[in-house]
Amino acid sequence: MFYSRSKIVSRIEKEVTMPKYQDIADTVVHLIDIGHYREGSKLPTHRALAEEYATTPVTIAKAYSLLADQGHIESFVGRGSFVKKRSSLRQAIQPQLLEDEWNFSILQPCLAYHLETLNNQISQCFSNTVSPSLFGYTEHTGSLLHKNAGMRWLQHFGLHVRSAEHVLLTNGAQHALSLLIELYSQPGDVIAVEALTYPGILSIINALGRKAVGVTQDEQGMCPEHLQEVCKQSHPSLVIIVPSHQNPTTVTLSIERREAIASVIQKYQTWLIEDDIYAFLNSEKIPPITNLIPEKSFYISSLSKAISPGMRCGYLKAPQSQIEHLSTLIRTMIWLVSPITFEIATQMINSEKAFELSNQQKSIAEQRQAIAQTILEKDTFSAQVSSFHIWLALPDNINTDQFVATAKERGMLISNGRYFCHDESYSQYVRLSLMSIPTHQHFEKGLIRLKQLLDQNRT
Repeated sequence: MFYSRSKIVSRIEKEVTMPKYQDIADTVVHLIDIGHYREGSKLPTHRALAEEYATTPVTIAKAYSLLADQGHIESFVGRGSFVKKRSSLRQAIQPQLLEDEWNFSILQPCLAYHLETLNNQISQCFSNTVSPSLFGYTEHTGSLLHKNAGMRWLQHFGLHVRSAEHVLLTNGAQHALSLLIELYSQPGDVIAVEALTYPGILSIINALGRKAVGVTQDEQGMCPEHLQEVCKQSHPSLVIIVPSHQNPTTVTLSIERREAIASVIQKYQTWLIEDDIYAFLNSEKIPPITNLIPEKSFYISSLSKAISPGMRCGYLKAPQSQIEHLSTLIRTMIWLVSPITFEIATQMINSEKAFELSNQQKSIAEQRQAIAQTILEKDTFSAQVSSFHIWLALPDNINTDQFVATAKERGMLISNGRYFCHDESYSQYVRLSLMSIPTHQHFEKGLIRLKQLLDQNRT
């Protein structure tokens, strides 16, 4: 809910259960969230804010100190206090709001439709006596039974896997990405990514001190001609690509485009990371790029989007030559993934329930896309019939930053397009997730409200 400045001041004056400096700090955070104080902007002086909130400069100093400790602002002697730049990952993917609001930010399964099934699966998994090994240390690369289930999951979506020993278990796809970037590149190395890509990839690259270089995309995805130019000039250690229902553009690479990209990778001293976590949404199996260059490519899948992000089950298929290398790093960093979680996943895969649930999510996505097509029919956006999201172009007269902030004031979380740019340049797009809102009815109501905001700003 949006509060006017006068209402915020009134709320502070009436609050007696919380220290005043803390309540003021919370208010400043709210004003940052809705865009009143923008990233990098200078905050009012202690004295000016004290006058506004009818308090003392000492109280404001305490509030600013708390905000600095929480990472919201940074202060400089002689210059003042400034709103700190936020992580693009945090901005693009925001937590759920109240039930009467709409989160178009998070890309996740529509859990409301299969929570009961998940609960039943977990109960059934442990209704019988289970192996004591699940509660202790297992083989350092994970249980072979769990790897076999992972191999089955990967093969179901078109990947060639000769042996379960080629499958490594990770704590989700993000963990797999961080492992590969850390192991196969050095600080300062160039990593080629799609010019528009998932902020989680960019966050890892930045955190590990690598440099992201964007590869041009067209309506068919990453351009092989520009990839070749980047490989020739920048010598990237890694090339990372999302080949199916790409986040944020929704593009799925054709077989021909996959072959062209594989041909480029084959020519240069670089590794491919194929992050194919949305393969289950494809209308038919499309052979992964990894099938074409198995000794130069790592393939990532997980259950996060198809079933549940809370399970943290990732499957990483690696070249035979790199299995021991990766296994050693996993053992060094976390020793092992949770056998209990992977046991649940294994039973779901072996019973076919995992594939049933992933197909159900695909069906829900198709229904949500149909609703979006009806409501946003005159607006320009990219989508496939079963994508979890759409990539919406805003009219030229609408400022993206202001639109995102206004939407948030009105209870709608959407993702600013610039957080998907490899250099965080300005974008005239927003990404809308269609799946995190529990019911079709509530989703439709929220999308209608968003459409109204678009039309109001269009004039």
